[in-house]
Amino acid sequence: MRIYRGVRLLLPGSGIYWEDLAWLSFAVALRAEELCARYPKGIHLEIVSLDFPLTDYRPEVAALSMDGWLREEFDLPDAGIACAYSGGADPYAFSWGGAEPPLRSPRL
Repeated sequence: MRIYRGVRLLLPGSGIYWEDLAWLSFAVALRAEELCARYPKGIHLEIVSLDFPLTDYRPEVAALSMDGWLREEFDLPDAGIACAYSGGADPYAFSWGGAEPPLRSPRL
């Protein structure tokens, strides 16, 4: 899947849930210009698996995981993507570093 110019996301052969893909792509898109500058001939990022406990499932965490991996792997600066636990009916507060998130799904 092409994210931006030569930045591509390779998906697992077994497939991936559409919401997870949207959030993974979002995180890669936030870093795409930096990756293009470092790899002008292109770069392919392969998703091997995305495993998580279903009881705590939040698709937004895919973006947090991808961003954390990209920062560690490519020594990228913090983009302001974070999650804080606040308790209450919707206990997780996500921040996207000023970017508009790909989805805004109401939580039950």
